[in-house]
Amino acid sequence: MILSDVDIKRLLKQGKMKIMPLSEEQINGASVDLTLSDNWYFFKKQYVGKEVDLAKVGFEKAIYKVKKSSVELGPGQMCLGKTIEKITLPADIIGTLEGRSRYARMGLAVHITSALVQPGSDNHQVLEIVNFAPFGIKLHKGMRVSQVVFERIETPSSMPYAKFGKIAKIQ
Repeated sequence: MILSDVDIKRLLKQGKMKIMPLSEEQINGASVDLTLSDNWYFFKKQYVGKEVDLAKVGFEKAIYKVKKSSVELGPGQMCLGKTIEKITLPADIIGTLEGRSRYARMGLAVHITSALVQPGSDNHQVLEIVNFAPFGIKLHKGMRVSQVVFERIETPSSMPYAKFGKIAKIQ
């Protein structure tokens, strides 16, 4: 069951789910808008335009961090972005990251395939941001380029992500 704004507000008020920081205007009918932080991750030049063996090179090795209030992505360029909001979920709620239509219509994708916010998460979300437009796109800290949809799962997870996720502790 997808949670409505009423469900989301109730869970937040009860403290069963947390999104910090959060303003009331970020809550929509069945989602919550997420904002970009000033943390960006780009591919190191040594990997750009080269063949990369994914069995040997993980994203941690292939990227470098930039802390800036805005960045520009050229056509076809990708970066990782991080949300300002930290999402804390109980073991019976998952989230799904989605783009926002106003930006998608301009060629911006905010996740490639890793849209799932695991049950029991307690972290910031990392977005795989790609510019599919035929022009450069400038992104700014504070832009609401993503949203998260929450859903209740039938049985609480026995493996909450904050406890069992390998990357969860550093996001």
